[in-house]
Formats: sequence, C-alpha cells, structure tokens
Amino acid sequence: MRSFIFITAEGYTFQPGSESVGPDIENCQVVGFASGDDPPHAFASLIRGNPYLIETSFDELICLELRHGDYMSNRTYFNLADCRKKAR
Repeated sequence: MRSFIFITAEGYTFQPGSESVGPDIENCQVVGFASGDDPPHAFASLIRGNPYLIETSFDELICLELRHGDYMSNRTYFNLADCRKKAR
C-alpha cells in the first residue's frame, strides 16, 4: 500500500498574528492523507474516511505520493525562526 498527501491551491491563508483584513499568503493547503494502490484508490480512501470533504467548496485536489510508508513517524520539523537568527 502506498501513501499519498492531497493538497489544494484553492483558498488563502493568514500568517500567525496577522491583522490584515485580506489573506496574507497564497499557498497550498493540506486536505488530507490516504493510502492506496494508486492515486485513484487513495482518493477513494480519502473520501471514505473524510466524507465531509464533498461538502466543502474545494474543487481541485493535487495528489502527491509520499515515498516513506510510515511518513507520520518519520517526519522532521523545521523552524523559520532559526533561519532568521542565522541571517542576522
């Protein structure tokens, strides 16, 4: 079974602490994760596990394969604050 992430480029986000009336950043949003033999099977699994997605206003989802089957246990975090400190 292969692992996939589903993202969308639809919608907007606000950065933490934003006081802006309009969105600050255009980016992709994670919609969900699912497993399957291929992208269509993973998509079906995503919808079965999250039926509320059908009721959202998102339309186009992008499916990307995650190469490591145990992606949740093998994640790495990065902090932009560390980069800012180094840039000073």
